[in-house]
Amino acid sequence: MELKNAVVNILGDSITEGVGASCEENRYTDVFARLYGAKVNNYGISGSRFARQRIDTGERHEAHFCMRMEEMDPSADAVVVFGGTNDYGHGDAPLGAFTDRTPDTFYGACHYLMSGLMTRYCGKPIVFMSPLHRMHENDPAGDGTDRKLEVRAPLSRYREILLEVAAYYAIPVLDLYARSGMQPAHNICRERLMPDGLHPSDEGHAIIARLLGEFLKTL
Repeated sequence: MELKNAVVNILGDSITEGVGASCEENRYTDVFARLYGAKVNNYGISGSRFARQRIDTGERHEAHFCMRMEEMDPSADAVVVFGGTNDYGHGDAPLGAFTDRTPDTFYGACHYLMSGLMTRYCGKPIVFMSPLHRMHENDPAGDGTDRKLEVRAPLSRYREILLEVAAYYAIPVLDLYARSGMQPAHNICRERLMPDGLHPSDEGHAIIARLLGEFLKTL
């Protein structure tokens, strides 16, 4: 797609909101806009998840992706969705099954999001980005918060589900888990690109911006 002057909605969590970047101008959404001449509508909310949670605290981050999808600019030229790490990290929604179609499980939320976006933006590029690697991504307690209700699958399982459901809808996925070059288990990589083991630094945000731009250009 032609990115110059294109309007791109980006739905996401803390990384999209800009956590880890030294300022808003250095978050990946803004770097992407500058590099490619696009206009970005940033719909990032820290801590938010794909799926609706069983325990709703009423806090801002409980606004899950499925409910926020309908708040985005309907006239945008393309849509990007970047999330899933919080569903693993501190979500209480179960994984569910491929046949699920409601936001109450991770499988169901992926279906609900992708089907809904295809309805709202039919014929326009829709892209999902898989979660980045993170520290403790195989920990059955996730972030180890008080919200864990049971042992959870590793982050890699959430990525697999995202890829599986996206393939069903023929929605392209920029697989940052496999392609970003960011692995916080590697000490030097973590120090430079993901200092807290999850959120990218300015350099990490710039990497995501370039990968996203080049990926969208192929569509």
